[in-house]
Amino acid sequence: MSALSGVPIPSAPPSYEETTGINVNYPHPYPVPEPGQKPDGKGMNPPPYMGQPAPVTNPVTVQTVYVQQPVAFYDRPVQMCCPSCNRMIVTRLSYDAGALTWLSCGGLCLLGCVAGCCLIPFCIDALKDVDHTCPNCRTLIGSYKRL
Repeated sequence: MSALSGVPIPSAPPSYEETTGINVNYPHPYPVPEPGQKPDGKGMNPPPYMGQPAPVTNPVTVQTVYVQQPVAFYDRPVQMCCPSCNRMIVTRLSYDAGALTWLSCGGLCLLGCVAGCCLIPFCIDALKDVDHTCPNCRTLIGSYKRL
């Protein structure tokens, strides 16, 4: 109907720039590649900002810290780094009479083993407490108590 009255029918709605009033004729602040042209990286960086000096890079010092995990001591030798001499070692074991040894001795006495048989637990390493020492500096590193 409007074609008959002489008013042309618009073919497409207005663009975003036309609607908001942005002038598309402003020059671009950075080079824009032409359609069909690949950007090669040359000339595509923004111009340097002259208001500030280039940032100064300070040298970074790196310090390596080794954190030793807590070691669980049992009745077997442990491979570890000695905290005293800082060498990799396998601990040396020494056995001492502890609470389990004395309780076993007392239990055997109560059962009637009084003629020296009650002293057998003092000969069995599996009933004694274990001390772990460094073979290099002979420092006591840890202990394993049976009870």
